[in-house]
Amino acid sequence: MAQALSAADLQRRHELEGAPDPFPSLIDDTPVKARAPAASRAVDTDSQEAFPSLAPVQLGNKPTASAWGANAGPRIKPPAPKQPVVSDSFILSSIDLSTAGKDGKPTSLGEVMRQVMSQHKVKLDASTNQKSHQTTFYLKADSKKELERAKKSLLALLSPIVTLTLNAPASTIPTIIGPKGVTLKQVRDQTGVRVDIPRRDTLAPATNGQTNGGSHSPSRNPTPLPGSPIDGDEEEEPTVPVTITGPQPLALEAQALLNEIIATKRSRATQRVRDIPEHILPFVLPRREQFLAAAEGADVNLALNGAAREITVTGDRDAVTRVVESIKSAVEYFKTDVISLKLSLPKRQHRLLVGKNAEDIMAKARCAIIVPKPDEASEELLIWGKATDVGLGVQAVMEKANSAYIHEFPLPGPISVSRQLMTYMVRVNYAKTLSAANPGVQVYTPAASTWDRASVLNVDIIGEKPNVDAAVSQFSALIGKLFGATKEVPIDWLVHRIINSNKNAKKIKAFQEVQNVLVFFPPESAEQSTVLLVYDPTSPNASPSPVEKANNLETVEKELLKMARDAADVKTEVIEVEKKWHDAVVGRGGTTLNAIIGEDKTLSIKVGADAGQASEDFILVRGISADVDRAVGEIRKIVEDAKNDEIVSSFVTEFEIERDYVGRIVGAGGAGVNKLRDTLGVKIDFSDEGEEKEKEVTKKKKGVHQKSRVKIVGRKENVEEAKRRIQAHADRLADETSEVLKIPHQYHSSLIGQSGKYVIRLEEKYAVKITFPRESAADGEGKTREVLKVDEVLVKGGRKGVAQAKQELLDAVEFEKESNNVVKFTVPSRSVARILGKGGATINDIKDQTGAQIDVDKASDDTAVANIAVRGTKKAITEAKTLILVISDQVQEETTATVDVPSKFHRTLIGAGGQGLKELIARCGGPTDPKAQAGLIRFPRQGEPGDEVRLRGEPKLVAKLKAELEKTVTTLKDRVVLGVEVPVAQHRALIGRGGQHLNDLQNRTGAQIQFPGSRSYNQVGEPINAAELAEVDPANVVKVSGPRAACDKAVEELKAQIKPAAPEGVNSTITVPLKFHYAVSQQGNLFRQLRSSGVHVEQSVQPSKPAVPPQPTPQAGAVTARIDDPDTDAAGVEAQWQVVPNYQDAEEGESVWTLKARDQAGLDRALKFITDGIEHAEKMTHVGFLTLPDRTMFPRIVGAKGSNVARLRNESGADITVNRDDNTIVIVGSESAIETAKDAILKMTTNNNRGPRGPRRDA
Repeated sequence: MAQALSAADLQRRHELEGAPDPFPSLIDDTPVKARAPAASRAVDTDSQEAFPSLAPVQLGNKPTASAWGANAGPRIKPPAPKQPVVSDSFILSSIDLSTAGKDGKPTSLGEVMRQVMSQHKVKLDASTNQKSHQTTFYLKADSKKELERAKKSLLALLSPIVTLTLNAPASTIPTIIGPKGVTLKQVRDQTGVRVDIPRRDTLAPATNGQTNGGSHSPSRNPTPLPGSPIDGDEEEEPTVPVTITGPQPLALEAQALLNEIIATKRSRATQRVRDIPEHILPFVLPRREQFLAAAEGADVNLALNGAAREITVTGDRDAVTRVVESIKSAVEYFKTDVISLKLSLPKRQHRLLVGKNAEDIMAKARCAIIVPKPDEASEELLIWGKATDVGLGVQAVMEKANSAYIHEFPLPGPISVSRQLMTYMVRVNYAKTLSAANPGVQVYTPAASTWDRASVLNVDIIGEKPNVDAAVSQFSALIGKLFGATKEVPIDWLVHRIINSNKNAKKIKAFQEVQNVLVFFPPESAEQSTVLLVYDPTSPNASPSPVEKANNLETVEKELLKMARDAADVKTEVIEVEKKWHDAVVGRGGTTLNAIIGEDKTLSIKVGADAGQASEDFILVRGISADVDRAVGEIRKIVEDAKNDEIVSSFVTEFEIERDYVGRIVGAGGAGVNKLRDTLGVKIDFSDEGEEKEKEVTKKKKGVHQKSRVKIVGRKENVEEAKRRIQAHADRLADETSEVLKIPHQYHSSLIGQSGKYVIRLEEKYAVKITFPRESAADGEGKTREVLKVDEVLVKGGRKGVAQAKQELLDAVEFEKESNNVVKFTVPSRSVARILGKGGATINDIKDQTGAQIDVDKASDDTAVANIAVRGTKKAITEAKTLILVISDQVQEETTATVDVPSKFHRTLIGAGGQGLKELIARCGGPTDPKAQAGLIRFPRQGEPGDEVRLRGEPKLVAKLKAELEKTVTTLKDRVVLGVEVPVAQHRALIGRGGQHLNDLQNRTGAQIQFPGSRSYNQVGEPINAAELAEVDPANVVKVSGPRAACDKAVEELKAQIKPAAPEGVNSTITVPLKFHYAVSQQGNLFRQLRSSGVHVEQSVQPSKPAVPPQPTPQAGAVTARIDDPDTDAAGVEAQWQVVPNYQDAEEGESVWTLKARDQAGLDRALKFITDGIEHAEKMTHVGFLTLPDRTMFPRIVGAKGSNVARLRNESGADITVNRDDNTIVIVGSESAIETAKDAILKMTTNNNRGPRGPRRDA
């Protein structure tokens, strides 16, 4: 019978060692017998089997053929010098032969020793001490290497197979594996054990270095990392469980090697000092500098987690250890050095003993104060300190406890309403708002965990008494507005997410905008089936009417309940599921349960004890009816599948494939079969058919095709799909061929493409693998698996695909040969800058124009020529080379010259935006193209000293430019700067709109004129007549620069345009009562009218109250006016009319108006206007509010451009204001005047309602 081989066995056979066996064998015909204790094994010292001699012994059975025996075939050996013999010995305290034999059958020690001697060129002997039960082995070999191999083989056969788990930090896994698995392979080769590192995606999120399933051996316990603290203070970096399987001594050796690798990567460490007592932590924190000093200058960081009472130390490993020891020592010292004292204080005063105040107590009295949590009922606090400091600590605590005024504000009840008010304040963060509005005041609300069991909810307001009183007043006003303005709506929490979704966002927003109602959903984690409605008290549209509040809350409640009914029909169902099937329902890391719940999370599923049933064999499902039914069905199906898993997954199929293909199908590191297992959930075993028979055949018969049997177990449809895929892969391998193409190395990069995109496209198109040779690195990492020459390319795959890919590659090579021509030439080094252009602009233009690739080798300063390589088609190369040589020739023909130009003239010559240089080049007949102009004239860069200006270009043009520059500089040197006094008030008029007057003046005179405040005012220099202007205000000095004659002419014209100063004005004052301000000023119209007459008004005080009193709230039985249409049968529309005294609550006080005018006549007219206004204001004793049903009649009332309102004002003597925001017209005047205006307005609306009428027709 053929022996079943696992995937890992086949990997070793096909040289694919290095990955864990993902498919454990399903064949287990012979169970392993229990291991007998070493002490009970009787050893026969006279047995030839147990203690074979070094000489050959003839036994009854056929001895194992020696590797160098006669059966190995004829061999001619030349005489060799005798090599020295190497010997060694070792002792085993116990021998395990359970894994030494074939098919799991134990064998004798003698057979094991003969097997080792036959496989290795060693001589072996052994002796056993009966008392200590230890066996000593003696080995001799011709070489140290052969002796070590034999020793490992013997240890592997005689030692128990164990599995060790090493929890390696995730950051060290790449180092353990090494580049391309080199390091891990060295460990495996050296020890002969199997080292398995799971893939990252297979690790459970909740595990940290623990493997799934039970331990099969005592040695499977996780091994601590080298250098890690035993007390668990090490920072819990995520770890990966690395399993080591093999003979015990070799497994321990591999474990030590891996620990050495890990230790080299963990030179830095993170440790925590956990669970520092709450009363000790305040004493430890001030000693931070002493702790850092323990690091002795090493890089160490300290971090505090106050909530967990722990200090995290990160940095160099040795320094971290010293710092941690220093912290622990301090903690232990204070534990024995401090005592406690109990003190009772009212709960509200506890708030004054935490945070900054607690730090102050520690600094002053060297005592720590421990305050009970806010949700605890206890009022006792503890003072910790040295015996000599506790008294001072009590004094400091009492001072802080009474350092501020505390007002305890109980929220009005019943308690359900108090909770609603508190919820609103917490959700809108009103405590912060109240504190901000009252500086120096702190507001504290009780902890949410205490709301349910409290009978009264108190809000503590702390600060100075005047400030606290102001805050209490503001808080009381809010409570008054909130009382009766809250309501809780019972809505199942499972539908909160649906109601509060984006779909209903506009509706919920409309509740606030239309009904002024805020909607607060509780946190989803609270699973609270109520929604809080609050009539927003802070809105400017809030009504004080309790009736309106209740109506609006009721309206929103109805809408929310309707939305809840539309959202879902919620139900609860409890199903009985045995506890052992719960893991199947939950899934790994809760994945299956999350899939059942879905993305909308409208389901709540409680498993086991969380279901709240009599036993744990239940699952509770609650949510939307349809979702509950679906979830219950899925849970029952999962449980049923779990129960019948062995039945459902017991389909088996077997088939054969060529043995040569097994390694490729298994894949490197088992990648191929791993993918099939993960995607299809099947188990796959490979076994070699007729393995035992093949060992006996001759070498001739070994050339026939050998088969491997594949066994797949799992669900029927998955098994059949896995079989189809494996057979299809085998068929592809059978059709596979390879071909080596001769392609010059210079074309490889073009064929590969950027990031391999071209070769990847070919591989995907023709289902082939294309391998290009790589330059070998020093460590050999760059070599390809196939040995390829530098001009060879390997194409491997199906015959048809290889042929098509070959043809396309050869076609691409021909294209590259045509389009990848290279021409190299040289140009003078000084022409390189011109060829490249500014920022590479010129060379890029040539590339775009010709389509060629151009590489310019920038020459060093000491070389005369630079190399240029042009790549592309022959035509593109010719065009690009021609264009480059043209530029080079131009540079060779160019000449250079220099002109000394004082730096103070540089800006003038360059001009704004370089316009001056452009005009200069144009005057000299130079090019107009900006690119051609670039580089002709070079001024020193800004910040560089020097007056030298460099010219470069065609000789004739350079000569003209030089002459023109010298001429211009001569002119500039004759330039002078004169100052002229011009009043700053007249600057705007002289400049003109858009600078028109200034430009005309400069063009007429040829001089430049700079007014104060311009950008170039300070750059033109000081005027030569500055001494004459010493007494003049600098703001009035205008600078004129240019030739002397031009400056004189410009100064003369400027002086001619200066207007004489206006005579000094007159002023006066008048007192206006603040209550008459709006009436006198006519809403600001008076001030604008006076300004147009040259009179300016300054007021000492501005009124703070509005112009008219507010409109009273409509009351039952208020005066109404009817707008009746006698020609219609419809009832008249009523307009509301309300009258209030104008100055009843007016602002008291007076404002002094200062009037400044150009002349006395204007001042007198202004005083008369204001006096008449005051007299008129005294008559405006009443304010009428006329509210019409709608605004449709307002255009007729206002009239064209306000003509009707103006006429009504003149006729009635009342001021009329038509609001744009509402339907109310405000009329101010005497009582008779406002009545006259009101009647006139109503008459206009009545006439408007009649309108033209057509002939009446009877029905």
